[in-house]
Amino acid sequence: MRTLAKYHIWLGWLVGVPIVMWLASGLFMTIKPIEEVRGEHLRLPVSQAPLVIADSPLATEDAQLKEMRVTMQDGRAVAILTTLDGVTRRVDVASGEPLAPLDANSARALAAKRIDSGDQVRSVTFFAANEVPFDFRRPMPVWQVALEDGTHVYIGRDTGEIEAVRTQWWRWFDLAWGLHIMDLSEREATSHPILILFAALSLTGALIGCVLMFRRRKSRVRSRPQ
Repeated sequence: MRTLAKYHIWLGWLVGVPIVMWLASGLFMTIKPIEEVRGEHLRLPVSQAPLVIADSPLATEDAQLKEMRVTMQDGRAVAILTTLDGVTRRVDVASGEPLAPLDANSARALAAKRIDSGDQVRSVTFFAANEVPFDFRRPMPVWQVALEDGTHVYIGRDTGEIEAVRTQWWRWFDLAWGLHIMDLSEREATSHPILILFAALSLTGALIGCVLMFRRRKSRVRSRPQ
């Protein structure tokens, strides 16, 4: 036991400084919400104006476009248009013709084409924007292509793109992240009173432990026989 105690003290000296740094930096990062760190609270509100593409075959009279993104899908240029009210649709760039939303078979084929082992499908399920699974957490209509190994591939019904891939490891990592920041409901809040309190208590405990290591070492030196 005396040998173990000696090793414990030396290990304490070895890892004590990094632990204090981790706890101190962690406490610092929990004090302010990440939105304030990024300066989002400094942005002044700006009224959104529609994107003007009057001379383009993509223009429509009833569409108040917020943004347009052009990508290649199945060997052709496709514009992904999002309106000011959040509606997304796809349009063929060359002709301006609208493209139909993806169905289950198209989602399955896209997963098989772009994901390793994506042809080993267990199920294909559609989720509306307000009913997406917790491991996706984005308000958009998606197809969930569940693979045999437990991977979930999320494909946007209106974008025709793979929006997210969630492996089993990702879901365990997401749970660990929620435990780490003490936010199991949304797993997003990195600054809240409970986390700040426990971070401060942990840092205090680590600092006291470092002080006690100095004190114990000094006491042992004094107790040695002359």
